[in-house]
Amino acid sequence: MSETTESKPWQTRMPDDQFERMRDILGAPSPVGLEAAMNEGVIAPFFESFMLDGWALHRFKGNAGLVLDTHPAEDDRFTVMLIGHADKIRLQVRTIGDDGKIWVNSDSFLPTTLIGHQVQLFSEDPDAPGKYRVLRGGTIEAIGAIHFADARLRNGDSGIKKTQLYLELGAHGEDRKKQVEALGIKPGDSILLDRKIQRGVMPNSFYGAYLDNGLGCFVAAEIAKLIADHGGLKNVRVLSAMATHEEIGRMGSRVLAGLFAPDVVIGLDVNHDYEAAPGIKDRRMTPLKMGGGFTLTNGAITSEYLNTLIASASKDAGIPVQRSVSGRDTGTDAMAAVFAAIDAAATSIGFPIRNMHTISELGCTDDVLAAIHGVFEALKVMDGMNDGAGIRREDFIAGHPRLDMADTLEA
Repeated sequence: MSETTESKPWQTRMPDDQFERMRDILGAPSPVGLEAAMNEGVIAPFFESFMLDGWALHRFKGNAGLVLDTHPAEDDRFTVMLIGHADKIRLQVRTIGDDGKIWVNSDSFLPTTLIGHQVQLFSEDPDAPGKYRVLRGGTIEAIGAIHFADARLRNGDSGIKKTQLYLELGAHGEDRKKQVEALGIKPGDSILLDRKIQRGVMPNSFYGAYLDNGLGCFVAAEIAKLIADHGGLKNVRVLSAMATHEEIGRMGSRVLAGLFAPDVVIGLDVNHDYEAAPGIKDRRMTPLKMGGGFTLTNGAITSEYLNTLIASASKDAGIPVQRSVSGRDTGTDAMAAVFAAIDAAATSIGFPIRNMHTISELGCTDDVLAAIHGVFEALKVMDGMNDGAGIRREDFIAGHPRLDMADTLEA
């Protein structure tokens, strides 16, 4: 490996142990409202493996969120909250038909993308409330066979409706509904796609289910590890937060922001590879691309001062950054501070992926590593690790750009 490559870890093949950590986080069964599998089962033990003396973990009554705190109870210290969300979009059981079909809703999935995929159904034991079982092997179906579809669906002129989706378990014989009910399956049970990530064909690519948004949690956790590996930060309090309920309206992150009232909020979430998106060229989307570096959002409620700080720190370190454009809403947990009605500078950082909200989401580890190191470089600047100066609340207050003082641009 060349010296140049060694100095830029965001351009290398992600080490196998780190990839396995990412795989474990993304593979944790953590549907909306049931996020403890990721936060307590995977991320908390990882945090505990490297936490420095004095660091702490916070848990909560109303949700399974998790926050690593580098300076607990030091509320006067300049504070940065990094937010990934641990919840996955899921299907839910709606009703069980007399024929044994389990009719489901499609939540935030495009119904057509679900057909034929193997899933996991999680259900409480009716004889032991609070104890869950997992049933594997069922698939999501809608038509039954091409022979049963109408002509418009067969030739592609119409699509699958969400009301057509059902989970097929293969019940047969008499009393098929009772066969299914005997398993303890009931309305409201959560169903997840069943495919863990694996490395892709092209260098540094990977694919599988639920990059949205295990990737944000993975990045937040890896940044915390980098901080620990460097002996911690002296001046900045970092809250590495794994929020809940993002996929149903970003409910969990606003609770965390309201409780801790950080000075800075950085949402970490997936973004789109618009350059490779089929059929949308006429929309003139920002040409974000997989493998081009992490994305930094302009617009909505994002702080220009914070964006400049992150972009400058990344540029100085040679880390690639792509600018993403938002209008009224970032669509991510970067909105947490506004929703919680607290004063914080916020932005959204992402990783361009393809096939979002499918079983075959596709990303590039270069972008994930760039985000990890880009945010860490910005934290070093805020802390004064490089020059001893650091950034404080007053800098954000005085740092809002003044367009009335803009220089004249000559063509």
